[in-house]
Amino acid sequence: MIKSYLQTKKRFFVFGLFLLIGVNYSNQVCFANPRKIGIFATHQAPPETPLISLEKNVLLVGIKPYLGKEIINNNYSIPLSLVSNGRNLILTDANGVIRKAQEINIGWQAQTLLNPKVFVRKTIGPFASFESAEKVVNDLKKKGIESVIAHPFDWEVWVSGETEIPPSIKSTYQKIRVSKTVVPYLKGNSGNINLKGPISLQAPDGLRWGKGIYLGPFSIQSDAYGSWTLVEHVPIERYLSGVVPYEIGAGSPEAALAAQAVLARTWAWANRHRFKVDGYNLCSDTQCQVYKDPSKANLKIKTAIQKTAGKVLTWNKKPINTVYHATNGGVMASVDEAWSINQVPYLQMRLDGPKEWTRTVDLPLSNENYLKSFLFSESKAFGSDHPLFRWERTLESSQISKQLNKAQKVTSSFSPNKIKVVTRGKSGRVTSLKIDGKTGSGILLKLDDIRRVLRQLPSTLFVVKEIKEGKWLFSGGGFGHGAGMSQSGAIELAKNGWTTKQILSHYYPKTKYGFLP
Repeated sequence: MIKSYLQTKKRFFVFGLFLLIGVNYSNQVCFANPRKIGIFATHQAPPETPLISLEKNVLLVGIKPYLGKEIINNNYSIPLSLVSNGRNLILTDANGVIRKAQEINIGWQAQTLLNPKVFVRKTIGPFASFESAEKVVNDLKKKGIESVIAHPFDWEVWVSGETEIPPSIKSTYQKIRVSKTVVPYLKGNSGNINLKGPISLQAPDGLRWGKGIYLGPFSIQSDAYGSWTLVEHVPIERYLSGVVPYEIGAGSPEAALAAQAVLARTWAWANRHRFKVDGYNLCSDTQCQVYKDPSKANLKIKTAIQKTAGKVLTWNKKPINTVYHATNGGVMASVDEAWSINQVPYLQMRLDGPKEWTRTVDLPLSNENYLKSFLFSESKAFGSDHPLFRWERTLESSQISKQLNKAQKVTSSFSPNKIKVVTRGKSGRVTSLKIDGKTGSGILLKLDDIRRVLRQLPSTLFVVKEIKEGKWLFSGGGFGHGAGMSQSGAIELAKNGWTTKQILSHYYPKTKYGFLP
């Protein structure tokens, strides 16, 4: 999803999270109003999280997900350690249990349910991104089928087990029997004190977390998978202090920082439903926007946020999908080259450089000869000083086989012997890639699934050739999906005197810059 200028993609590996007594496990918010559909519900709804901040425009950001997950498989789970930056932390649970201390440690234990619960659903996916999952949800909605997006490991779409799904959409039928649940507890003088969620946490001087300080307040709440999440209730302008420097770099020029602030703010408003199934708005890694210690924002960052306070990009009076990335390699991607979603007028294929250079480039880059000339010729594109503006990666058969198997595309016996680009978008990006084995019909990877599986590839803007048997050279450009603003491009434009509004207009034409209607 959002690729950081300074960060490589991170993922949560939740192996075995669903496995419980030989079946899959789920404990999840269902649609806007949890309810049963047919005989069985698709999942169980955790308690609704009350807003505990008195400030306006508050986002619920998941700081640490999947807490206690190991307990589901009868394994040891690391306690949640909460450390104050000053005055005592104040923890309160739904039963009125109160703990005040400099440090609070929460353990996890399994509790057997007297009446096991049964959930039935059809699971569609996995998807490489939320955007691709949401496209399926919207398509189903047009057919009158309700569904919900979940993120147990990769993105998935869940539908009622009794609902008929069009044959063109592949799904897996799951009947889940839940016989135990994960319960948080505090250690007391006379034994453990079980806690009931949602749990609130006040940190008067901030919470020390991950080498940073977060002001909160916080909640500790059950999620969609039987585990728990530490959530910060943070006003959006303070949230931006933890996003802007980690996405584009604190040393970037002021106009570029301000552009990033507008994009991060717009993206947050447009994506507040991203983790609705878990009872919060956004995550803190690259499945959303990178969000880290907001207390380290310097004066330049704070100024950029303040100067653009409340301003977003809109189209048809709604916040746009302000996707962005590190570098586009000299050409912006149309949004449907990155994800399986519909085109929008402000995210189209365009060359990203001065006019005198763009006139020399042969289009469309879906023509492989034009693309090779584009990749291997000197470029005057904006942001061409980025280290991944051009790149090469060598992959061997054993590596590819292992990654395909890890992504559950093939069995471990699959051995690739041919890689072929089947289709490209107008920007030259690969939209479908065929990997043939020594036997069988081969595997077809599409759009964002290409980089989900072949993780060494910085982008899908590449050409590939076999350099010896079982070994392929990928030569490409750019880092990220290529749609929207190139952060390295914005930095160069800002250095050349472009204003924030000019940078945003360049990367998101036809949009309106200002306050939400």
